[in-house]
Amino acid sequence: MTDPFVHLRVASGYSLRYGASHPSTLVERAAEYDMDTLALTDRDGLYGAVRFAKACLRTGIAPVLGVDLAVPFLFDRLAGGRRSARATSRTPTRGGAVRDQRLPRVVVLATSKAGWASLCRLVSTTHLSGHRGEPVSSLDLIADHAADGQLMIMLGADSELGEAASANQPGLAEEVLHRWQERVDLQQLAVAVTHYRNPGDGFGSLTQAARMLGLADRQGISAVLTNAVRMSDRHLAPTVDVLDSARRLVALDTRNVDRRNAEGYLKSGKEMAEIADEVARQAGRGENGGTRLLAQTRALATRCALDPRRDLGLGEIHLPELSVLNRSGLDRSGLNRSGLNRSGLNRSGTPAADALAILRQRCSDGVARRYGAAGPTEMGRIEARLAAELEVVAGLGFAPYFLTVADVVGLIKEMGVRCAARGSGAGSLVNYLLGISGVDPLRHGLVMERFLSPLRRALPDVDIDVESARRLDVYEKILDTFGGERVACVAMLDTYRVRHAVRDVGAALSLPPGEVDAIAKAFPHIRARDARSALRDLPELRAAGLGERRLDLLFSLVESLDGLPRHIALHPCGVLLSDATLLDRTPVEASHGGFPMSQFDKDDVEDLGLLKLDVLGIRMQSSMAHAISEIKRTEAIEVDVDGLELDDQDTFAMIKNAATLGCFQIESPGQRELVGKFAPETFNDIIIDISLFRPGPVKSDMITPFLRARQGWSLPQFLHPDLEEHLRETAGVVVFHEQVLQIIATFTGCSLAEADEARRGLGDHLGKDEVKAWLVPAARRRGYPESVIDQVWEVLEAFASFGFCKAHAAAFALPTYQSAWLKAHYPAHFLAGVLTHDPGMYPKRLIIEEARRLGVAILSLDVNASTGAYTVERVGRYDEPPPTVLGLPPRLAPGAGLPDGRDFGIRLSLADVKGINETEIERIVAGRPYHSLSDFWFRSSVSHPVVERLVLAGGFDSIYGIGVSTPVRRRNRVTRRDLLLAVADLQREEQAAARAASKARGLRRTSSTRPSSTGTDPRDLAKAQSAATAPVRAQSVQLAFDFTEEPDLETPEQATPAPPASDLVCSGLPEMSDAERVRAELSILGLDASRHVVDFYLPMMKQLGITFSADLLSARSRSELLVAGVKVATQTPPVRSGRRVVFLTLDDTTGPVDATFFEDAQGPYAATLFASWMLVVRGELRRTGPRGVSLRATGCWDLNALHSCWRATLDQTGDAGRAIEAVHELMALPPEGFGPADARPADGARPADEELVGPGGATTLPAVADGDAQQHTRGGGMGRRRVLVHASGFRQSPYADIKPADSTITDPPRKVWHTSPGSSGR
Repeated sequence: MTDPFVHLRVASGYSLRYGASHPSTLVERAAEYDMDTLALTDRDGLYGAVRFAKACLRTGIAPVLGVDLAVPFLFDRLAGGRRSARATSRTPTRGGAVRDQRLPRVVVLATSKAGWASLCRLVSTTHLSGHRGEPVSSLDLIADHAADGQLMIMLGADSELGEAASANQPGLAEEVLHRWQERVDLQQLAVAVTHYRNPGDGFGSLTQAARMLGLADRQGISAVLTNAVRMSDRHLAPTVDVLDSARRLVALDTRNVDRRNAEGYLKSGKEMAEIADEVARQAGRGENGGTRLLAQTRALATRCALDPRRDLGLGEIHLPELSVLNRSGLDRSGLNRSGLNRSGLNRSGTPAADALAILRQRCSDGVARRYGAAGPTEMGRIEARLAAELEVVAGLGFAPYFLTVADVVGLIKEMGVRCAARGSGAGSLVNYLLGISGVDPLRHGLVMERFLSPLRRALPDVDIDVESARRLDVYEKILDTFGGERVACVAMLDTYRVRHAVRDVGAALSLPPGEVDAIAKAFPHIRARDARSALRDLPELRAAGLGERRLDLLFSLVESLDGLPRHIALHPCGVLLSDATLLDRTPVEASHGGFPMSQFDKDDVEDLGLLKLDVLGIRMQSSMAHAISEIKRTEAIEVDVDGLELDDQDTFAMIKNAATLGCFQIESPGQRELVGKFAPETFNDIIIDISLFRPGPVKSDMITPFLRARQGWSLPQFLHPDLEEHLRETAGVVVFHEQVLQIIATFTGCSLAEADEARRGLGDHLGKDEVKAWLVPAARRRGYPESVIDQVWEVLEAFASFGFCKAHAAAFALPTYQSAWLKAHYPAHFLAGVLTHDPGMYPKRLIIEEARRLGVAILSLDVNASTGAYTVERVGRYDEPPPTVLGLPPRLAPGAGLPDGRDFGIRLSLADVKGINETEIERIVAGRPYHSLSDFWFRSSVSHPVVERLVLAGGFDSIYGIGVSTPVRRRNRVTRRDLLLAVADLQREEQAAARAASKARGLRRTSSTRPSSTGTDPRDLAKAQSAATAPVRAQSVQLAFDFTEEPDLETPEQATPAPPASDLVCSGLPEMSDAERVRAELSILGLDASRHVVDFYLPMMKQLGITFSADLLSARSRSELLVAGVKVATQTPPVRSGRRVVFLTLDDTTGPVDATFFEDAQGPYAATLFASWMLVVRGELRRTGPRGVSLRATGCWDLNALHSCWRATLDQTGDAGRAIEAVHELMALPPEGFGPADARPADGARPADEELVGPGGATTLPAVADGDAQQHTRGGGMGRRRVLVHASGFRQSPYADIKPADSTITDPPRKVWHTSPGSSGR
């Protein structure tokens, strides 16, 4: 029997840091109670509305949608000093700011499709009319949006009416109601009573509820019963307290949390009926008072129930009107000659036909442009393919979609911004002809059905890669062109993961901030619910002592926050384009940068049928743009990488040498090993290489057969002769999604569109069974042998949805080839771009080392030469660094197959100086040249700490002739220490002058004002709320007067070192040592520019027998050796076995060294691996190809600890042999907490715990006693393993990366390595 009660006030987790349950959980609980209707009224927004509506559709529950808004007090008598955060100057006694003013709340419900539109616009106006992050509505605002009669307003226990009732001021309560009645129709008002069984007469008390019900009856206003739900179950009450604490930034205390008991959960209708009777009796309603209250609640719910499809528009498609499309393209394409008028409409057709006519004409123009030299046969093939694609587009009605995307791409190109398409859209000829994609689908054998299918009515997905440095400019251009009524950015609801959860719970529990920070950083970036499982599984966490019982409460609360939204942020790439009714379907608010942002995420907007265009800011595109600009500046050559021939031999020679650091897609350790084995020779080889490095080919064990056939060690093996045509290019191996489609189509006789639907079905267990039940009989009917069918199914099942789309790979391969071409021909310019925009997985210091390896000079920081970017300068081959006569070796020529960059140097960037801002950089550049430190101080207006850092990093060395490495220094020579003393003197003088000036003139108070907007365009309103740093304007700096007759010098390198300036006194202090300089560079710049940090460890490393990267190729396979260096990156990618594997990259001055830590080695050494920044690694070398080697690690040690032991012993005994013996003894000791057997894992040892894996996903870890959790005998100390099992059978560790890491330097002053999400620690 259906439960008639309806909860009309329910807050989910999308009431950010307020509700404790997901919308789907609340719907499931309502379904368990047999409720047929449920409301969602999240605070301040509609963030969870679409997910809630979809959950209701699945369960057959009618959704009621509304919003819970804060409003100012109408009467000061109730305010009690509480006003909006901006209207009061009150601050907490101990400083800080009040984060929650606890203003009255009002609930607004939609009653229809028009009501939903009004609700969306009300929320948008509320957010855009005040201050970002502090949405406060008002009676007038709500009344204006309710004027059409399609909204209901509920005044609840926490409204101003409720406050008056709690204060026992019936007259004031009537005045509050009267004010609402003046602006809102009586039929649109309701009083919502709530009874939490709290004592007294405050919020949620029986007294308050009865007073409010009695007032509603006297005033003739409808009254309803609500439970102001914040959680699905009672047990979540502590989570609610933590959320209150986190929202208000206060510690847990009864004064700081809202609840007084645990009654605010989703109760059953029976429980609510009891409450209704209690309230009705107290209010004097009579015998049936409770029943009448429930009936009134039901009546309001019936009035407000919505149809998700009809009222919200789920499943509909909304595209920009044709009138706003193609305005600039009409004349360019000559479309006026085809009967189109200036508005873009065909005089004789419908809008859909008009759009298709425009699309046909633009494609025809594209054929002439792209294939002008094609012969008759090829042209026939082109026209047939185009006709087939346009037929599908016409049938789906998607012509406006393609025109919209083409217009956006055209806008981007007109801006001079590099632009490239990615994804399956590269398989569409229409996209190629419109200029959306730069990959010819016919040349590379790409199919459209993977991108657009007549069997799928969902909008296709085209991703546009643009320069990351210009991404926001592109957003601005799209907004300018289409307007704020049609454009909004997509939101991203960041949910609680373990690190954020630890920080918020730790603060709520008043744990020491330092301890909370250390605990949070110890975890990899995993889900909060996996916190205690990680403590059992990961030895590095156990070694950190995080398993103590005193932390049980912390981790219990951490896990309860899992997946709850924490805050809203701008999606990194999603842009919505719609017709002028966009704001009727999605509320918007201002992003941090001042862009109008939908409150829905990427999945929600797709469900609403909105065109989501992913405009991705790709740093490699910015890097290439910077390189092209530098080539033009230094060489006066215009390079067009988009017009390159794709067969440059120098480029492929470099790739075959695995010299791909910095190159797009092929720079990771695994990819460098793969290209070393593969040795790509053509553009298609790059496509295959990118696709091979994916879970599908790994799981189906296709890489080894491919490489054997590729190298001629075996003949290609085809599953069946019918498949040879489709698998020939990949030597019989299934690599691409398109090949899966072709196999299915061949064996079943279906179309490629139907085959793609089958491929999609392989992604889950139920779908996979259905596909098999259809495919196997179909293949039998076509006469294929049973054994062949079984083989084919085995490949398809393993491949599943983990393969890679060839069109996507081809789109990736284009910038991959372009970046490799730039590195092969202009290594200095390319690496300058990489250093400026940091596009890859490695830190800048490794890219600097790569530049040195290619002969490029690294030019020091210089206030007279450095800019906000890394720039290229021409140098002599023996000028930087100086020849051996001055104590440094000359730059040697790179090896065979590597580009030679010795004619160029890369100047370090001012932007890497710690603490410097864009304005300071602009002022430094505008004021050049500088003749002395004091000249720089007075004219650049750079802050005191930044000037000190510039001195320490060598920014003034060229002015004072500091830094030339000679055995003997002249007396009275200025040093960096002298400059630091001078900076201190200048600072004191400036402070004294400021004090004197303030006494003379008096202090002036300045206030910063935020730009305001009085318009109605969401774009302008959002921009007025921008919290981003204002753009840097061109700086006007007074240049120094120079009355000398010295000749002008073009560069600082040409200048003779100047004598010490008259304002400097040489103190006699010694110059900074090399180690001090490197320490300063690491601290200030995050890289070691003057010398490699490993240089200081070389004597010990050589004595220890370290093998360097350059010598690995000459080492014997299966030999045990030691490698060492600076940690560059750690990764934990998903691998075939489902175990956690850690890939480590070190830099040892001769190149990168890659080592692999399997689980048997992680137990004893994981803590050292993740916590140390300089490492010695022991491992077994394995040769994997002509240029490929891998190191299977069996142990690691902190290089600093070993060096300290070596240095101390050497200083004590003076015996180098005894010193190295001490190091060997230290390495022989088992790590703390481990026995000797654990410290050196047996060859091939693997823990056998696959029985823990259950079908269909992650298993639940069996109960393990605390003692067992500390055992280190399984897997080298790895705890009981949990494994995620995908539909394809692919096993994945839950800690794998899911996403597209004395005279020595002992501690890293700044983080100088990259870590992946699955890596523990800093």
